[in-house]
Amino acid sequence: MAKTNAGRFFEDYTVGETIHHAVPRTVKMGERALYHMLYPARHALYSSDQFAQSCGLPFSPLDDMIAFHIVFGKTVPDVSLNAVANLGYAQGRWLAPVWPGDTLRSQSEVIGLKQNSNGRTGVVYVRTTGLNQHDEAVLEYVRWVMVRKRNVDAPAPETVVPDLPDALSADQLSIPKGLDFTNYDFTLAGEPHRWADYEIGEKIDHVDGVTVEEAEHMMATRLWQNTAKVHFDTSARPDGSRLIYGGHVISMARALSFNGLANAQIVAGLNGGAHANPCLSGDTIRAWSEVLDKAETSAPGVGAIRLRLVATKGGDAFALRGEDGKYLPEVLLDLDYWALMPL
Repeated sequence: MAKTNAGRFFEDYTVGETIHHAVPRTVKMGERALYHMLYPARHALYSSDQFAQSCGLPFSPLDDMIAFHIVFGKTVPDVSLNAVANLGYAQGRWLAPVWPGDTLRSQSEVIGLKQNSNGRTGVVYVRTTGLNQHDEAVLEYVRWVMVRKRNVDAPAPETVVPDLPDALSADQLSIPKGLDFTNYDFTLAGEPHRWADYEIGEKIDHVDGVTVEEAEHMMATRLWQNTAKVHFDTSARPDGSRLIYGGHVISMARALSFNGLANAQIVAGLNGGAHANPCLSGDTIRAWSEVLDKAETSAPGVGAIRLRLVATKGGDAFALRGEDGKYLPEVLLDLDYWALMPL
């Protein structure tokens, strides 16, 4: 009897089933140190206990994207080990801070299936929840993945495509208990720009760039225990290259956005996202943002700002799609998210 796991294929999924992912992971301060080593992350709330305490929190939580990467990584052996591509995200909500010492685990519900016309692959939709040691949900999101079929002659399942809203409303965002930006220190945060200074439709070129290195990418992907073959095994792709993990691009772009959005401290919601083109070692990631919406919140001094974050590997600033409506080849990431910042 085989003891090894070849991963799931498209015909192995059933709408409505819940998958409990191995292996729980306890996160500590080393996670932050490694994250800040891999990305130029400088947001003050995640760098300083004293700053976090001045904002009403007991101490500095771990970066929001650390929680995302860990919860995501747990799902890979069961959801995307045999994936051709991770196609998109929706309805992501950070529900509670993750503190050093928390233990995270993941579970996913299959909410949709659609076989592709070629009969060789299909799209699997899952809603993933990250839970802590108290069984409290800290993160949830939907993603859809193109997965290979094991047997091309296997019958197609009934098509179920979930109805996913274009965006979360601001009142659906979860605000950390005690968060208070009324005494916010703009000098220590690094920029003077507050929520009121941003206008819907405004675009911000984040100026800086970081070249992706093969070794750093593989360190990051191992750190998040992401086992997808395309990130490690050069025989898994026709061109013999390793595909850079999409989350690596997300974290790099989020870190680069500090220059111009230093006060967008907390990522609270993920409305949608697409990895528009592959990122490979040697590509230099740059980023720009567009303000899509703004809303006040019930927390003192706290505003919500909806942002489009675009990562590119060159090309014209603020260019996104060609005349045919398709993403330009230099666009790597198109991410729509909500952040919390001082009013």
